[in-house]
Amino acid sequence: MSWGTELWDQFDNLEKHTQWGIDILEKYIKFVKERTEIELSYAKQLRNLSKKYQPKKNSKEEEEYKYTSCKAFISTLNEMNDYAGQHEVISENMASQIIVDLARYVQELKQERKSNFHDGRKAQQHIETCWKQLESSKRRFERDCKEADRAQQYFEKMDADINVTKADVEKARQQAQIRHQMAEDSKADYSSILQKFNHEQHEYYHTHIPNIFQKIQEMEERRIVRMGESMKTYAEVDRQVIPIIGKCLDGIVKAAESIDQKNDSQLVIEAYKSGFEPPGDIEFEDYTQPMKRTVSDNSLSNSRGEGKPDLKFGGKSKGKLWPFIKKNKSPKQQKEPLSHRFNEFMTSKPKIHCFRSLKRGGATPEDFSNLPPEQRRKKLQQKVDELNKEIQKEMDQRDAITKMKDVYLKNPQMGDPASLDHKLAEVSQNIEKLRLETQKFEAWLAEVEGRLPARNEQARRQSGLYDSQNPPTVNNCAQDRESPDGSYTEEQSQESEVKVLATDFDDEFDDEEPLPAIGTCKALYTFEGQNEGTISVVEGETLYVIEEDKGDGWTRIRRNEDEEGYVPTSYVEVCLDKNAKDS
Repeated sequence: MSWGTELWDQFDNLEKHTQWGIDILEKYIKFVKERTEIELSYAKQLRNLSKKYQPKKNSKEEEEYKYTSCKAFISTLNEMNDYAGQHEVISENMASQIIVDLARYVQELKQERKSNFHDGRKAQQHIETCWKQLESSKRRFERDCKEADRAQQYFEKMDADINVTKADVEKARQQAQIRHQMAEDSKADYSSILQKFNHEQHEYYHTHIPNIFQKIQEMEERRIVRMGESMKTYAEVDRQVIPIIGKCLDGIVKAAESIDQKNDSQLVIEAYKSGFEPPGDIEFEDYTQPMKRTVSDNSLSNSRGEGKPDLKFGGKSKGKLWPFIKKNKSPKQQKEPLSHRFNEFMTSKPKIHCFRSLKRGGATPEDFSNLPPEQRRKKLQQKVDELNKEIQKEMDQRDAITKMKDVYLKNPQMGDPASLDHKLAEVSQNIEKLRLETQKFEAWLAEVEGRLPARNEQARRQSGLYDSQNPPTVNNCAQDRESPDGSYTEEQSQESEVKVLATDFDDEFDDEEPLPAIGTCKALYTFEGQNEGTISVVEGETLYVIEEDKGDGWTRIRRNEDEEGYVPTSYVEVCLDKNAKDS
């Protein structure tokens, strides 16, 4: 099967077919190029998608990604980023192994095709020239033969005519001979040219054209093979990244299997645990008995009738409100049934059990006193760890400066040792500041850690287990500070009751007779009492203590008769009067 023998007369069709083959190859190159663009676009979109759902640094969202399910989601995003990278590899390999290679081959193919068909056209032109020469010699031979016949006939006519002179007959005879010789010469020339043409024609159809068409056939077959190899490469490029893509998918599966719902539940506890104890049981109060009743620490309302003795410490004592609630100065109201109060207690929102839990205006307090104990402990521990890291960094810097100063002392030409004194003093000062700061936070941390176990004792006192140690008739202000639902209730008589709501500090300090002092305190740090119900103190200042810390982290003090309020217990050093404590 050879184009040279089978298609010897299809030169023009072969030229069209080979051009179509090149067009097909260029179309395939264009297809692969568009595929690489799609892969790049897909990879870019995958990367943008992964980046879009990545948690932002130093944001609240980043803190939420501590749960295993969120970590698995982050791993999925990272694996998708690697997955996108494999599509970029596909694009790069297809561009380098297929597009560039085929584009170069197409140029070579065009040059080879042009050369082969140029040789074919040259052979065609040569055979056409030989054919023209043959036709010319043939026509000349034919013409000379006719001229020789006419000259012979003219000679015979002249020779038969008796009226013609002998000279004319001889002239006609010589002319006939000349024409006859010319015809013989044309015949010989025609014969020679014909033999030459036949030889050239045989070479053209049996040697030149078959060789040229064979080259064109081989060129076309190489193009087909090359296109098939490119298709195989196209598939192999995809196949090469399948193991890595499989690893990416395995990574996603592994991340999904690493999700631990129990661990996430524990993290929720650590994140939101307040450290407070739930309120104790509410005791039954029998109102059918006319006899004098004792006051339960856990009753929803505390009655102060005639049977309840007034507790006095050197003066008139007033019931102290829980620091974050407001005293209602409305007129006497009719006492509600216990069932109504109980329904109100059950349907009301949980009250805040600590003065620190209020939403204060302005920035977060430095000691995180606005947080529940457990959360405050975690924040303080985190702050201590950060300060220790900063101290270590500053100490490393100080060591480096000290070594550099030693080098300067040994080799003065390298630098002036005195130039490092200022920097060394600055670093030492920073270390001292950081240590003081660390001590301050460690003191707050120790205070919180020391108070956390005391919650059980407070809960028992609320549930009435300490009634034997604390007489029912004396509330010792603990009942005034906390009730089971976190609010405060007070009765001025058996017929009246004032309801108190957990709001702000509107009327905490009114114009009643002040409480007696039970000791003194010295301010360890300066405290800016910017919130209502607090008082500002200056470091080293001595003040009177009128109410000690009951487990909420605040101590009530007085500067003079008209200025009193709460300060954090950790900011003052309290010295209680022994007689006041005994009473």
